[in-house]
Amino acid sequence: MLKGHLCHLLRLRSAHCLLRRHFYGSLLVFIMKALILVGGFGTRLRPLTLSVPKPLVDFANKPMILHQIEALKAIGVTEVVLAINYQPKIMQNFLKEFEKKLDIKITCSQETEPLGTAGPLALARDILRNDSGEPFFVLNSDVICDYPLKEMIEFHKSHGGEASIMVTKVDEPSKYGVVVMEEATGRVEKFVEKPKVFVGNKINAGIYLLNPSVLDRIQLRPTSIEKEVFPSIAAEKKLHAMILPGFWMDIGQPRDYITGLRLYLDSLRKISSPDLAVGHHILGNVLIDESAVIGDGCLIGPDVAVGPGCVIESGVRLSRCSIMRGVRVKNHACISSSIVGWHSTVGRWARVENMSILGEDVHVGDEVYSNGGVVLPHKEIKFSILEPQIIM
Repeated sequence: MLKGHLCHLLRLRSAHCLLRRHFYGSLLVFIMKALILVGGFGTRLRPLTLSVPKPLVDFANKPMILHQIEALKAIGVTEVVLAINYQPKIMQNFLKEFEKKLDIKITCSQETEPLGTAGPLALARDILRNDSGEPFFVLNSDVICDYPLKEMIEFHKSHGGEASIMVTKVDEPSKYGVVVMEEATGRVEKFVEKPKVFVGNKINAGIYLLNPSVLDRIQLRPTSIEKEVFPSIAAEKKLHAMILPGFWMDIGQPRDYITGLRLYLDSLRKISSPDLAVGHHILGNVLIDESAVIGDGCLIGPDVAVGPGCVIESGVRLSRCSIMRGVRVKNHACISSSIVGWHSTVGRWARVENMSILGEDVHVGDEVYSNGGVVLPHKEIKFSILEPQIIM
């Protein structure tokens, strides 16, 4: 009698566990939650971050963080926690519409003091931990890539360790902290910060898959996951690294943002994405929102994103630039290697180039030249900026 009762309970428990899981093709996906390290003030992307928190800055015509949330949703994650210490209300209000649209729970875990890259996990411990023992993702919000999260789940299950990190190959490893690993197994041996002699060319890509037991290693204080937590896991031979296929870029500063846009658009070309613009006026890879208006005689590309509600008048030349929502570029203006913030205007025959960054609602006059000008929001520029400088 007791034996039969125990068997019945085990069958119920087994059924309950299966109901907690999602199927993705033939892969059984256990991941239910993720934490995105949003960070603080986004000073490297000013003046854009003077208007919105960094994760809400548009990249390829949608907020940076939405690229990550969509990728997480696609592999079965049902709850995303944003670890934030700057403007949490703005983040929450903005993401409510995406929470409904994507059918995914988005919550904010607010820090009262900066907690580094590991402390936020301790703060969100009760949210991330569950009784199933399923691992959870951690992502840095600045990272843009193909997000091979399904492959990372398979990798994590295959090695049976406590934590998996994604690494990417770089040409100049001496600028970074290098991950030294066994090539055959992926087991991480050690980390070397900015090595002076060659020890490897793989660096931390800012995407992790962690077992809940990792949370027990982290105290609620400012802590670095890269310098404190991961080395201790590696010392116990429980940390493994997966080499990231495809492109990768940390887009947390303007020059890398523009490079990241090129890599992202190139990845769309490789999969023959229908989102890329076509036409006699398009050169290379270009993304144009369907609500944007393009005038006659324009030449757009390569590596350009034109956002919603933009008006690009006749004879305009755009290359290697991001034109954000509601911008008007007037006749025969030229913009290259620059970012134009929301609802700004670039005048007739104006020229904006060399990593010029226009904040929200900036108005560049007719025939004005900007050579690397960084212009704070709500400014009118009537005179040329001949050398890179900040216009306050």
